[in-house]
Amino acid sequence: MLVVGLAALIWRILPPQDDTLQLAAVTDPVGVTFDSNDIPFIRAGSDTDAAAALGYIHARDRFFQMDLMRRAAGGDLAQLLGAAALPNDREMRMLGIRASAEADLRDLSPKAKAELQAYADGVNAWLQKRGRFTAPEYLLLGKPAPWTVVDSLLWGKTMGLWLSGNWRTELARLALSGKLPQDKIESLWPAASAAVPPADQALAGPAYPVSVTKLAANALSQIRQFPAPFTLPAQASNEWAVSGAHTDTGQPLLAGDPHLAFGFPGIWYLARIDTPSGMLAGATVPGLPFVLIGHNDHVAWTFTDAGGDTQDIFIEHVTADGQHYETPGGPQPFGHRREVIHVRGAADVVMDVLTTRHGPVIADDPAAHTVLAVDMGNLAPHDTDADGLLMLDHASRVADVGRAAPQITSPVMNLMAVDTGGNIALYTTGRIPLRRAGDGAWPQDGADGAHDWTGWAAGEALPHSVNPPSGVLVNANEPTVRPGFPVNISRDVYGDWRSTRIRDLLAAQRPQTLARFAGMQMDVVSDYARRLLPVLTGVTVPADDPAAKALGLLHHWDGSMTRDLPQPLIFNAWIHDFGNAVLTAGGVDPDSAPVLMDSFVQSLLLPPPAGTPPGHSAADLWCQSDCRPLLHQSLEHAVADLKHFYGTDADDWRWGNVHAALFAHPVLARLPLLGFLGRTMISVGGDASTINVAAPGFGPRRQEFTAVQGPELRGVYDIANLDRSLFVIAPGQSGDILDPHAFDFLQRWRAGGRVQLGPEPNVVSRQIRIMPQSHS
Repeated sequence: MLVVGLAALIWRILPPQDDTLQLAAVTDPVGVTFDSNDIPFIRAGSDTDAAAALGYIHARDRFFQMDLMRRAAGGDLAQLLGAAALPNDREMRMLGIRASAEADLRDLSPKAKAELQAYADGVNAWLQKRGRFTAPEYLLLGKPAPWTVVDSLLWGKTMGLWLSGNWRTELARLALSGKLPQDKIESLWPAASAAVPPADQALAGPAYPVSVTKLAANALSQIRQFPAPFTLPAQASNEWAVSGAHTDTGQPLLAGDPHLAFGFPGIWYLARIDTPSGMLAGATVPGLPFVLIGHNDHVAWTFTDAGGDTQDIFIEHVTADGQHYETPGGPQPFGHRREVIHVRGAADVVMDVLTTRHGPVIADDPAAHTVLAVDMGNLAPHDTDADGLLMLDHASRVADVGRAAPQITSPVMNLMAVDTGGNIALYTTGRIPLRRAGDGAWPQDGADGAHDWTGWAAGEALPHSVNPPSGVLVNANEPTVRPGFPVNISRDVYGDWRSTRIRDLLAAQRPQTLARFAGMQMDVVSDYARRLLPVLTGVTVPADDPAAKALGLLHHWDGSMTRDLPQPLIFNAWIHDFGNAVLTAGGVDPDSAPVLMDSFVQSLLLPPPAGTPPGHSAADLWCQSDCRPLLHQSLEHAVADLKHFYGTDADDWRWGNVHAALFAHPVLARLPLLGFLGRTMISVGGDASTINVAAPGFGPRRQEFTAVQGPELRGVYDIANLDRSLFVIAPGQSGDILDPHAFDFLQRWRAGGRVQLGPEPNVVSRQIRIMPQSHS
């Protein structure tokens, strides 16, 4: 009887294979056909009808994911998950993410509002039909609330929060300034291509009172950082394009693979949509009615993170009465916003959020009459992301993409596109604050207005390139501007290892083909490792030293991070141990600051940039000019650890045995005894520096090499025949662990397999027919 009951329950939870429903949101019949990979092909009579169908399908396959997204962004997770979610909710309520999204709704065009509303109607049709059986998780958690248009807008707010800002880095700089000189702090975040300041020039940060540095340290300990639950990594993704002069077809090719946190389900959901206004195919995000990355009949596009600095910390001075703060115009009263967080199984938590002219207060010290406030571009008024994405979906040439870019106000991204006219282009989305002074790298005094924002740089004022003479565009999160560019994009930039490798491969193989582009996305050779290997292999140890064999293996290695080799494990363990050893010796807790570790280590081991003042190289500042003793010690320590955990013979070590991509359900994976049901791992090659990114999380010892970030989506676009374009996502289309399509892409994703989205499904596995309410 128990087996029969369980089988009946599973049947009730799983969506029906074929379905027909009536929906007031559509005006004409909509057909949805699923292929063998459970990818929907939607045919609708209008864009709003298609949006309603996509909403229904997203809810059908991914509603729990959608619900967690809106709750995480809006600060409502604890209502569902209990007190463990309070750190997330306190932070998001403090920032006022939902209130900002509600205000943005007023600025959207009627067309964008109509599509968002139709999408919400489609989502709610599924919820009304299934109730508590909307998704398996709700059997325990209860019936979910209806979806709203504002819920969709929260997604862009979340992306802007995590991908376009450095408030955590600013807090880290401020906290460290209580115990380190500023030039030493600056060296923790090396500027890949910025001019080195002359020796007699102050490095940017003002002198801070001890009370302020302690306040920053306390704030930094409270806010969440990746890879904590419901956070995202910044500065990762690849994209490149070549003109028809470089291809076998005479038409452009484009490749793109955004790198976000691995998880279950994945962020992306593949779909194809055909309406009278045109075709769309590519990656959607459950919660939004748009194709975010993909192609239409005329244009293909993709994104990388530009690392734009759109967040600044301001030090506000509180008056003696504790109710006002100093401004250029005299004392002003704090704003107050009451937030009530409902907590499952516990009492409500009430917050009194203080606000200033710069933004919400994130930390306060009544004794020192000081608070820290944050100004954030993604919370500024007139966010028109939805209009920008709608314009992008309907672009007919790259010039239209350029017009859409400034409407996608947050986050700041590198938007690369190609079109059927043979054009290739790179635009910068979003808006960068214009500051009266400074570059936004350090917290500044908020009382005098000297560092206030005066407006925005957007559109053509930001980096862009259309049809460069080389016919080649590449970005892998490195800066797109040279020193001296009139707008400061960011001080904190990522190294150029992946982009260098991409350019090398493009130069080595011609003509470019769709297959070659797809192959490049799977490349696991580390330019970063190749740069450091001459230094590492210059270390000498006696032949009978315990580390001798591991060191010897590096002498016969080309920097390839393949799964079946021991060298990637030796390299990553050694470099990670060395970076931590240098920081610890310098009085810095390696886990306390979001240091750009790879860039920092490279700056320690390689010659400094030309023009670096004597005594100011990273090695001078951290190793008294010679890092070799620490490098040798860290080799011995790393190898001892590897032998302890993975066996005494280095020849038997394998990168793939310890380096696996983790796809964990955000709730089930954390349940006692049942956690294994919500966790799937797959051995992968690559690391943080390879084109095929699989960045280790460097957590507790036995799990420190688990890959937590990488390309959950890969796309390659052939303008000569866009239906030949190739896609893959991980781990699968479904968000239900009981569904056969929950993880069925994983093996293909690891092996470099792809699927095509059209013009028709390869196999018709099931169908949904959506009829207007008046039809019978």
